Amino acid sequence: MLANLMDQSVIQPEKMELVVVTHVVDAITFWAQNVTDKINEKINVMLTEKCPSAPILMGRPSSHKVYGARYSEDKCWYRCTVQQQTEDKFYILYIDYGNTEIASRSDLVELPEELQTTGLAKKYKFWGFHVTSEQDSPIFSQGKSFLHNMIHGKKLRVHKKSVCFDGTILVEAFQGNLDIGEELLKFKFAKVSLPGNRENSLPSVNLQERTGLWPTRNAPGELDTLGSPLGCMPKLRPIFSDQKPQINFREQKTTIAVQPVEKLNAGQEPLTEIKTSKTDVNGQQLCSQDTEQVPNATESELQRMREVINDKDMEIKMLKEEGSAIQQHASLLGQQFEEAKLELQTLKESYEKTKETEHNHPTTAANRISQLAKKSNPCSTDEDHLLESITIVMNHRISKPFSSERLELAWNAYDQTLENLRGCQTVAEVELLVNSRNEGRGALLSAVDFFLQEVDKLPIGERLDKLKEVASSLTAIFSSLMLAEQTEECSFEKFCEWKGHKQQKIQNLRKTTDEALLALSCWAAKLSKFSCLMEKTSLTGEDVAEGVDEILMNADNALCEELNTEFSEQDDQERKIVFNAFHKAMKDIQREQSLLEAIRQKYELNTKFKQEVQQWQSSPPKADELFAVKKRIRSLRSQLRWKLVEVSCLEEAEELDLPEILKKKEEITETRNALFQEISHEKKQYIVLCDLMNRGFPELPLIYPDADINGYMSSAGLLMKSLDRDMFDAEPMKELSGRRPLLSTDFQGQKVVLKCYAVDEESEAKMLEQSAHYHRAQQQNPATTVPLLALFCGKSDPLAYIMVPHYSNGSLKAIQKSSPLSSSEIRKVMKGVALGLQNLHAASLTHASLHPNNVFAIGREKGIVGDYDFTKTPEQRVFDSGMVAGSISLVAPELKQGQMPSPASDMFAFGGIMLWLHVPDFSRTLEREHQNVEFSGLGLDARLHKLLSKLLVSSTRLSASEALKEDYFISFDV
Repeated sequence: MLANLMDQSVIQPEKMELVVVTHVVDAITFWAQNVTDKINEKINVMLTEKCPSAPILMGRPSSHKVYGARYSEDKCWYRCTVQQQTEDKFYILYIDYGNTEIASRSDLVELPEELQTTGLAKKYKFWGFHVTSEQDSPIFSQGKSFLHNMIHGKKLRVHKKSVCFDGTILVEAFQGNLDIGEELLKFKFAKVSLPGNRENSLPSVNLQERTGLWPTRNAPGELDTLGSPLGCMPKLRPIFSDQKPQINFREQKTTIAVQPVEKLNAGQEPLTEIKTSKTDVNGQQLCSQDTEQVPNATESELQRMREVINDKDMEIKMLKEEGSAIQQHASLLGQQFEEAKLELQTLKESYEKTKETEHNHPTTAANRISQLAKKSNPCSTDEDHLLESITIVMNHRISKPFSSERLELAWNAYDQTLENLRGCQTVAEVELLVNSRNEGRGALLSAVDFFLQEVDKLPIGERLDKLKEVASSLTAIFSSLMLAEQTEECSFEKFCEWKGHKQQKIQNLRKTTDEALLALSCWAAKLSKFSCLMEKTSLTGEDVAEGVDEILMNADNALCEELNTEFSEQDDQERKIVFNAFHKAMKDIQREQSLLEAIRQKYELNTKFKQEVQQWQSSPPKADELFAVKKRIRSLRSQLRWKLVEVSCLEEAEELDLPEILKKKEEITETRNALFQEISHEKKQYIVLCDLMNRGFPELPLIYPDADINGYMSSAGLLMKSLDRDMFDAEPMKELSGRRPLLSTDFQGQKVVLKCYAVDEESEAKMLEQSAHYHRAQQQNPATTVPLLALFCGKSDPLAYIMVPHYSNGSLKAIQKSSPLSSSEIRKVMKGVALGLQNLHAASLTHASLHPNNVFAIGREKGIVGDYDFTKTPEQRVFDSGMVAGSISLVAPELKQGQMPSPASDMFAFGGIMLWLHVPDFSRTLEREHQNVEFSGLGLDARLHKLLSKLLVSSTRLSASEALKEDYFISFDV
């Protein structure tokens, strides 16, 4: 560079700074990061983690804060400051890279305190320079592009000279041994603006005129190759090696500038003489002084300019050679163009003759051939698809495995041994019957293995998929056909015979068609030969046109006759043959699908049986775990009784020890919870043993009589003999204990009610039977009736206890007293009650105790039916004093005449409760046998009026399932 601008001899290497360029503003201004900063990647990671969940910028932004912005090109997050705001558009500066853009409010977020740091990029400007043109001029943009291609994304060595008031750093910049400022002066993109020397005194080097942007390549040795141009900013992620750049300073240069020729035109001699430029008086003195001090720099500069001129000479020589080659190629193209013109003239004459020939025929040959092509390409018919489906159904059919018969015999023999074991009453016979069962099980296991091996070889899954596909396609094609009531067994044979005759007829016609098409093919070959421009032929247009009409007509007639035969309308007899074949195919498919599904199901059941046998083969099931649980229960019950006695003694002592009493009560609570937990384990063991007994070990109740497995099964798992009244910390429910004592307590974390019944041996057996029947029905649809949690008998009193959930203030009577249900709530609740009655009636159970105290509305939306007194018969329950709703009697009229309770009488009570819910003060009579009940003046909905009239009249009373289908329920989303 100029000696009056810098003196590299005095620049020390330690004063140089290595930076990487991130953004170019103009020909002399750029942004760069210091390569020693290692925080860039850390900041990027933090931005990626925090920005997606950070709050969006609200209100006016602060010019002193750092925000996060989503860059428009890569949609990544970077730090920025807001320079200016216009409505919801923000002009932002990316502080880590220096580039700017306009962002919307949705792309700006608040950043935490740890990211409110100074930007990594700094703004640099070449010291002593200013741009040579205005910002909107082409020279300005060329200068910016020139600098961008030279330094963007690359490493520079900069020497700091000064700092402007806005923070811009004035520097001298080098890339390897190349002075960037000198390059800008050389190509007139910048001028010197040092004090005392405003105008550029450096002669410039004017190379050959160029258009567009400046090239990105420089002469060897001029540009450093540490970096490479990057993509869109700010997605800059430079990675640098640890190697420090060499700082190679040049010697001081003189201000004697060299100026190459303005243009290097082809044919001119290369420049061999260097002329000195004119300078002012101060420049001449400075030039003279520098020339004396550093002649070596001048010689180096002259040598470099000679090399540039030599390179331009070589380019001119290469351009001359390329021009000569292009001229030869153009001459060759001219010859080919003349030949093409001659061929085109010949083709035009031939086209005129062909056109004249076609003009003499009513239909062109091309159109006729196109029509023939359409006719000769028919689609497959429904009959063909049916024939293909019949072939699939008939072939590869899977029949019943040969081992199935042996397996069924083995299963029958094994089931008989189990039946004998179930009927055994004495322990003495058990051993003999168990041995017989084990022998039958061994024989069955052998038959099972043989069956499983045979089925494993059958492609059942693939065959089922294929049959399903065939059935679907046939149904889609023949969807309008109804399956016939009877199908002829020989339907397939008749269809195949009819289809064979039709195909034979079509083959004969095809032979004629083939001959006509062969003649047409020969004519087409003749036409092709005549039309070929590259082949010489003696054929004329008249030769080609001769007989063409007859050839086309024969081919057309033959094809039409063939297609008419193949796709002709079927008569009634033919249609019947096709329909019968379709029906037979569908029935065969359904039959085989049923067989394969049965084989698959039998395979799964026998596989499970084999696994169970292998599980218990070495060690038969035992009740040891059940007895261990019962032993722990007895121990915990003893502990609980003893602790209760201790607390009672402490509470009756003259001096109360309250801390000790509280301690003992906590121990009682822990012991009681442990006891209930063991009782839960006992029930699980009973379930396991009952399952084993049903699956192949019916001898378990006889072998382990103390376990009382039969008693547990007869009660449907409801009876729990390990429970006792003394275990519970129960409180009497005096407000609800009108006819029997009710106790409130906790059991396994649930609030429950214990219903007490006085029983003797006869009534206890009846209670067990009725409660088990109700429990089984309730398990079929658990959401519609009150569940029974347990049944046990007192060991110190003649009472039986039924445990049910506690619905606090959930009965209809309690709800209507405190906060009556709305019409929509009534509809929802009573639909649940109807479902509960439907479930009980399906199990042949008559409730006979349906009243407002025994119907519960859970959450005022879900209605469930309560249980009843299992010590009483339906006749005894129905005349209970509680069978009223307000002033409405819920006892059906037929019951008062001596008839037995039935599902119909339950529905009368159901209707009475519905009437009471809508009209609480109803006082009219409902005892009408065959007349409509008078509901006029009550303001009832028409649908409700219709439903009640069918529930409260004996002759037309609806069942529960019929009531649920009434408009009152189905016309609303309940």
